[in-house]
Amino acid sequence: MAHDHGSQGHDHRDGASHVHGSTDKKRVLIAACLTAGFMVVEALGGLFTGSLALLADAGHMLADCIALGLAWYAFHLAGRPATVRLTYGFGRVKTLVAYTNGIAIFVIALWIIYEAWERLLTPAPVLGGPMLVVAIAGLLVNIGSFFVLHGGDRDSLNMRGAILHVLGDLLGSAAAIIAALVILATGWTSIDPILSVLVSLLILSTAWSLMREAAHVLLEGVPASLDRDLIARDIEGTVKGVREVHHMHVWSLDGSSNMAT
Repeated sequence: MAHDHGSQGHDHRDGASHVHGSTDKKRVLIAACLTAGFMVVEALGGLFTGSLALLADAGHMLADCIALGLAWYAFHLAGRPATVRLTYGFGRVKTLVAYTNGIAIFVIALWIIYEAWERLLTPAPVLGGPMLVVAIAGLLVNIGSFFVLHGGDRDSLNMRGAILHVLGDLLGSAAAIIAALVILATGWTSIDPILSVLVSLLILSTAWSLMREAAHVLLEGVPASLDRDLIARDIEGTVKGVREVHHMHVWSLDGSSNMAT
């Protein structure tokens, strides 16, 4: 028999989860629209200025639009009721999308590092002034998207994956601003790909953490917040008629809803 182990009562948590899911879905949609709108501006700005930082960030934004769309659809699917064949419902779709987003971020970051290396080997002129204007506008848009998402349920792996995508864009815009200022002051264009690599390495480590946690849920590992042996002893000591608990399994459906048999 499966039991739901959480810090709150079953009905209360399910109600809170439903409210979070509804608001998170709206937050992700708003962030996706903001990202898509500025992606076009940044891509044009990158082509005009010759900035790899802007082009890389525009490419990241394109992937983010797709990722945020997937995150939105995951929240949409997760709201569906359980079926005869999917008795636990669609909640795990959110974790699957979070894992997929982690992989996407990994690939994008590696691509940016490769492009940066190519740019270091063959430097190209960069227009610092227009690059700075576009980067500042991008930073403002990304800050807006970040705060929209940051107000959501940060215990949700799906929401954290969406936040990570936007955070990558935010850091990319910040790096582009710094690069533009350095280029305007010194003419040293190599700062552009160097900062792109630094941001990519930071995003890689965060993406790896997200992928590892999502994989743990998908492999039905014991949630980090729970002690299986302690739960077993608690059942033995409090449930009348239970003398000993054997072969206990504890796992999470979606990173927040925990189960045990």
